[in-house]
Amino acid sequence: MRFDERQPDQLRPVTMLPDFVRTAAGSCLVSTGGTRVICTASVEEGVPPFLRGKGQGWLTAEYAMLPASTGERKKRDGIKKDGRSVEIQRLIGRSLRQAVDLKALGERTITLDCDVLEADGGTRTASITGAMVALACAVDKLIREGKLIASPLRHQIAAVSCGIVESEACLDLCYQEDSRAQVDMNIVMNEQGDLIELQGTGEGRAFSRKELDRLLFLGEKGIRELMAAQREALGERSRHLCAKPVLLAATGNAHKLRELAEIFKDRYTVLPMSAAGFTDDIREDGETFAANAIIKAEAVCAATGLPALADDSGLAVDALGGAPGVYSARYAGVHGDDERNNDLLLKNMAGVTDRRASFVSAIALKRPGEAPLVAEGRCPGVILEERRGTGGFGYDPLFLYEPLGKTFAELNDAEKNSVSHRARACEAMRALLAEEQSAR
Repeated sequence: MRFDERQPDQLRPVTMLPDFVRTAAGSCLVSTGGTRVICTASVEEGVPPFLRGKGQGWLTAEYAMLPASTGERKKRDGIKKDGRSVEIQRLIGRSLRQAVDLKALGERTITLDCDVLEADGGTRTASITGAMVALACAVDKLIREGKLIASPLRHQIAAVSCGIVESEACLDLCYQEDSRAQVDMNIVMNEQGDLIELQGTGEGRAFSRKELDRLLFLGEKGIRELMAAQREALGERSRHLCAKPVLLAATGNAHKLRELAEIFKDRYTVLPMSAAGFTDDIREDGETFAANAIIKAEAVCAATGLPALADDSGLAVDALGGAPGVYSARYAGVHGDDERNNDLLLKNMAGVTDRRASFVSAIALKRPGEAPLVAEGRCPGVILEERRGTGGFGYDPLFLYEPLGKTFAELNDAEKNSVSHRARACEAMRALLAEEQSAR
């Protein structure tokens, strides 16, 4: 048994009390054994000079031990902090930055203040774990106030200490154990089990690879339990953790929005551009589908500062030289009048034997500070002489997809999303993003 009668793989009792400081954007009082830390998150509009105009936010941290936190009075930090406090606050800041998509945060700064009320070992790891809860509370407040449309928290972060005491690998050292540990280690991980920081020191002796593996095993076990405690403390607000990146769909077409959201749902949260307050008309004067998609994506991205996904698509009929093409939505003169567009297409195809056609889609993704990515997809078919089906939109009732023997208006959502031009363009875009990710 250990000093406090715990098993080697057992955490100290943990409590996390969110909203402890009512005046803060987010806060948490975290207690691990005899260690207690107040963590607060403050939000300011604007970023440090080195980030101005770059379309991203910043997260930083400060750490301090209150004078009576160790029993003997500790002098308050002055203008110049002691080296230990500086090292720890840098650790907290760089650890929690791993949780945040700084571009999705916008040009604002979140400062995490961690003040130790009582120190009984593991103050830095408790600070990281509690600050994650305070950060999630602050994000919830920003969303409720309409300053963010979705959570920028891509990961959940927690930290714990481990060590070797009297040749026994132990989890979550209290002060008495930490002060005589042969090996001392601090571990920071995300919800995927990936390491963010690993601080290990053989203070009393060197340690073997086998002992390191044991410490990592204990650390991950403890962090999983701490993450469960974080989620329990946050309750409904835990939905902000590990959020999918947001893409604004540069369209007012509910059918397109639904298709894009369904196709990208496993990787992104697709929201309409109106969710970010963008309702302007965009002049689509490009000569190709790709050009129009880029125009729309760039307009929404520039106005909102958020990644924007735009689709420009239409019908290209071989016998009509590719018409209606980029004019598909306004083929009959009025934008979005599906009935008149279909009537005109039937009129122009009367007596034509070559009825081959393709639906074409160009997808453009524009992210702040980056060149747009463009992908295209095509779905071949034939034009019927009369409408079939009641689903879909646009030219779907006249477009026969021969492999399934149905028009697009007769396909259900799952069938259409598996073969459509938009689905193929989206898959090509996903492939581009995967290549980009692997290159990094």
